[in-house]
Amino acid sequence: MTQQDAMSQKSSEFDSLVPVAMIVAMARNRVIGVEGKLPWYLPEDLKFFKRITQAKPLVMGRKTFASIGKPLPNRLNIVITRNAEFSPEGVRVCHDLPSALALADQHATIEAAEEVMVMGGGEIYRQALPFAQRLYITEVDVEAEGDATFPEFDQQAWREVQRVAGQPAQGQPSYDFVVYERIAD
Repeated sequence: MTQQDAMSQKSSEFDSLVPVAMIVAMARNRVIGVEGKLPWYLPEDLKFFKRITQAKPLVMGRKTFASIGKPLPNRLNIVITRNAEFSPEGVRVCHDLPSALALADQHATIEAAEEVMVMGGGEIYRQALPFAQRLYITEVDVEAEGDATFPEFDQQAWREVQRVAGQPAQGQPSYDFVVYERIAD
């Protein structure tokens, strides 16, 4: 399915009141994870993630939730899984992306959150990309080995609105915090 096909399909699956955003740290080769972990440790990126996602509903896949190990505080944590038995304390469980986004949208509307945050993993990002209006990408200047990737996206459909260079500690790769916004059709 092309991105255009996905965009036309999206209106029938989910109609949001609050913008959907995605947040990710990815290598030059789009790698975002290896065996359930980040391929790097960047404390400044973790602080950025916390600041951007605070008080906003989070949508994530089961593997991403498992890698964190517990619900993130001060945020509604929504986990997508096909496992009907999955019910960890402190999270809401949905069984598909449209229902997760609808729940997040409802919560964001009630709580006056400015956006819904999708935080991975790779398959959830792929499914959510057609719904996203904003991308928060930490572009890590490495080629990483990994088993999870961020999907390709049409650069012509997005406008870079902010780029801030990170301040890597000694031994850490260079990275930039970049914000993209979808160009209106």
